[in-house]
Amino acid sequence: MGLFFLAFLVIPVAEIALFITIGQRIGVAYTLSLIVITAIIGAYLVARQGRGVWARAQGQLAAGSFPGPELAHGAMVIFGGALLLTPGFLTDAVGFSLMIPLVREMLRRWGTKRFSSQVDIIDL
Repeated sequence: MGLFFLAFLVIPVAEIALFITIGQRIGVAYTLSLIVITAIIGAYLVARQGRGVWARAQGQLAAGSFPGPELAHGAMVIFGGALLLTPGFLTDAVGFSLMIPLVREMLRRWGTKRFSSQVDIIDL
């Protein structure tokens, strides 16, 4: 719980510092434009990636197997989308990285290894 509290304290402060720094270098109007543009691109990527994950999950279900990896990818796409819609450059970096299938798969495998002793993981 302390890690979440720290994240909710540190991330906004870091985002504000980045807003100030980038705003001073490229100007306020360009900084605000970047924020809006990343949100638009992020919404597009979430829709595109989400459709792909949904189609793969449906294919797995139609084949009679549980779409565990696809559900994990879908959750990461939704989380990444929320980060992309949140104004900020750090959150955008994490959000955009979660739109990359290879990054999502690496995180899924890491999470499976990390938490397999603590929870039941369905990965058929």
